Amino acid sequence: MHFPKLPDWLVYAAVVLGLLIAAVGRQERADAPPPPPPVPGEEGVPLGPASPFDPSVVVDVPGKAEPGTGTAFSIADRGVWVTARHVVEGCSKAAIVVAEGRGVEATVHIDPHSEAAILTTEGGAPPLPLGLALKLRRGDRAYHPGFPQGHAGEATSRLLGRENLVVRGRGARTEPVLVWAETGRTDGLKGTLAGLSGAPALDRAGRVIGVTVAEAPRRGRIYTTAPETLAATLNEAHEHPAAFAMGESVTTDNYGRVADALRRDLRVAQVICLATAPGT
Repeated sequence: MHFPKLPDWLVYAAVVLGLLIAAVGRQERADAPPPPPPVPGEEGVPLGPASPFDPSVVVDVPGKAEPGTGTAFSIADRGVWVTARHVVEGCSKAAIVVAEGRGVEATVHIDPHSEAAILTTEGGAPPLPLGLALKLRRGDRAYHPGFPQGHAGEATSRLLGRENLVVRGRGARTEPVLVWAETGRTDGLKGTLAGLSGAPALDRAGRVIGVTVAEAPRRGRIYTTAPETLAATLNEAHEHPAAFAMGESVTTDNYGRVADALRRDLRVAQVICLATAPGT
């Protein structure tokens, strides 16, 4: 495999990452904004299909892509990964971080209709199971392991419903997304969750039900792709997840330890855009 040389700042970040992985516990309410109280009569109600009449959230994307970092997760051990589109869009050189200061080159496939993106590498990591056909209910929990602010960390959330993501600027489009109320995060993690983009949204059985794509910090909201959108992205890329993948039970008491294990096994990894293509 080809391992491109990573910049010094990323080597430093990887060292910090190694120290953070040693942590074994999380407090669910640590440094998270207060979530809204459950709406009487709505908790446990099955989530309906996407609709153009769902509320909208507008995101303005700059016209010029810039190098950045995010999170990716494995869906096939032959080297197939999923991340958020805006993390790698316009990237001429992307890499999955596999060790301190080391990365493996990744090829980027952008779905023009979705905020999810597919990465392929030479060799991969044990895959996460997908749960894209599961019936979701309002109040369901999700767990988001990744690299907020460039360091190992995670968040928890509660499903509120559906909205439409309206993207203005580069890659303008409208797509259905799920909206979650943040209910907890890594101890000491304050402010933005930037860098968590591309992280899997896991259900209590450790199955992927979406890709973390955006946040509204002041409102304490996390947005993920809708399950049907991610399924369509995989079909469009002609990529198939592993036929057999094991998930681990996740709870509000152990999600920090589960997240650490996923990062240690590279099932969840940091992705970096090292350079952008001219004109993007």
